Amino acid sequence: MAGSTFGKYFRVTTWGESHGQALGCVVDGVPAGLSLSAEDIQSLLNRRRPGRSAFTSKRREDDEIEILSGVFEGKTTGTPISLLVHNQDQHSGDYGDIAHAFRPGHADWGFFAKYGFRDYRGGGRSSGRETIGRVAAGAIAEKILAELGIFVCAYTKAIGPVVCQSFDAEEINKNMLYMPDHEAAERAGIYLADCMRNLDSSGGVVECRIKGVPAGVGEPVFDKLDASLARAICSIGAVKGFEVGDGFAVVRSRGSDNNDAFAMDGQRVIKKTNHAGGILGGFSDGDEIIFRAAVKPTPSIAQRQETVNEAGEEIDMEIVGRHDPVIVPRAVVVVESMAAVTLVDLLFANMTARMDRIASFYRDK
Repeated sequence: MAGSTFGKYFRVTTWGESHGQALGCVVDGVPAGLSLSAEDIQSLLNRRRPGRSAFTSKRREDDEIEILSGVFEGKTTGTPISLLVHNQDQHSGDYGDIAHAFRPGHADWGFFAKYGFRDYRGGGRSSGRETIGRVAAGAIAEKILAELGIFVCAYTKAIGPVVCQSFDAEEINKNMLYMPDHEAAERAGIYLADCMRNLDSSGGVVECRIKGVPAGVGEPVFDKLDASLARAICSIGAVKGFEVGDGFAVVRSRGSDNNDAFAMDGQRVIKKTNHAGGILGGFSDGDEIIFRAAVKPTPSIAQRQETVNEAGEEIDMEIVGRHDPVIVPRAVVVVESMAAVTLVDLLFANMTARMDRIASFYRDK
């Protein structure tokens, strides 16, 4: 199966299935000498772990990371880093009744149409547990970015009709929905409780802010920074939309309003506004990068749904098992991780081409 590797200079390959023995990733391209421990990676994995609140799957997994290679005495060696997490709480029997039917909203039909065979236990490679490898790699990427003074922060912007109206970074980790607005988090909790009573689920929006990226990161044609981020974020299974800066709101704007005026701040070029979200012409412009991902409602709901089985018969089905009523909170750290992985890959490409200019930026910062 192709498509399990991401990146050119900072390469991430994820492996494993939802109900297999283990999952993990191999990360290649990490420079030697970076301080790295299992605890560094575990802190991010804990944010996506199931069973942590009323709004996540009741599947109980420790998601304890093991570093198999590429680290010696607390430092990276410059060789591929292999990471592993064992599955511990699979209930494969929950999927026996739907083994030969295609769940609405899932990848079942696409897998069967392509291969004539599929792993029906939790969706196999299409399961949300595949993101364990992404988050583990993201933890390494964030360590590299921190060395460069770059910081990525993702959070829940909206759940269903409830949208954050304020931003308090300290509030993000104080509520189970990772929202930077305490009042919005309370209203979203009430909304989700109603969804659960009705055997239903909700979608939402993850927003991400990235500070410290110098101007000029990205390429002018196919490897634009925003295009690369879009590819990375839209590769997350539940994401159905992506926008940068003002995003789709630009259709209601005029050029005179949407253009960000340039100005000088000492010797630095800055923008007076940030409608572009920190990216112009495929390059970072030195401003804060802001993008959003639209996350669909969890497709596994307990309501009766219409579908088709492998024999081509129209049937009704009810999905049993342990499923998140909303994917958004656990998707936050996945979005953050994929943004970090993308940035490191593009920064390494830039450093190869113009190491002196990138280094001078940080000397003068």
